[in-house]
Amino acid sequence: MPSDPTAPPCPIAALGLPPQSALARTALTHPSHAHEHPGAADNQRLEFLGDSVLGLCASELLFARFAGADEGFLTQARARLVSTEALAAWARGHGVPEALETGRGGAAIRESPKALADAVEALLGAAFLEGGLELAGLACRRILEPGLAAIDPGAVEQDPKSALQEALQGSGRPPPVYELLATEGPAHRRSFVVAVSIGGERLGEGRGSSKRSAERVAAGEALHRLGAPRPEPGAGAPP
Repeated sequence: MPSDPTAPPCPIAALGLPPQSALARTALTHPSHAHEHPGAADNQRLEFLGDSVLGLCASELLFARFAGADEGFLTQARARLVSTEALAAWARGHGVPEALETGRGGAAIRESPKALADAVEALLGAAFLEGGLELAGLACRRILEPGLAAIDPGAVEQDPKSALQEALQGSGRPPPVYELLATEGPAHRRSFVVAVSIGGERLGEGRGSSKRSAERVAAGEALHRLGAPRPEPGAGAPP
């Protein structure tokens, strides 16, 4: 019997997972559904695993695609690729809202970028458990390739420290505080480790060959943690 052309796409098939995968079904089970059905598993553990899988795959893809790019550029690019909005956009285009099992408030949950992004990460966790890094890597590439292709390697990126400052000002939060954690290595080959905190909460760490480069990496990590968009091209980093 031919498939229904009006049916929403299937995210399980889109990522190459086995059609009857119980892990994939768990990945598409929101905690609200499990709460109303005692004994049912939800997708939180798989989301935890998938988050790490996604970060590794995104880093590997960027490292290979942009040979010679510095750590600041790579950190910003990764933050853009794996942001909540980017994952939610993929989810909307591949049937995740329709496939997501929810409890009460299902309509609002299916519109929530975080709930959709969590489900995508959980599917990646399921892919890793079903087929190891080979299947998980394939699934990650299918999610990340459109965003990867949109990154202009020749664009001059805004300094992540400036982007973080602007993001915090726009949300009314206190300014970032940078702290030098360690200075390592011989004098001719120093490495600096810096942390950035916001309102007393540490949100990023960075390592670099100068304090400034380490601060930029830490700021990029903080932007990722905050879910802020990648800085727009066109404003160069200050000297």
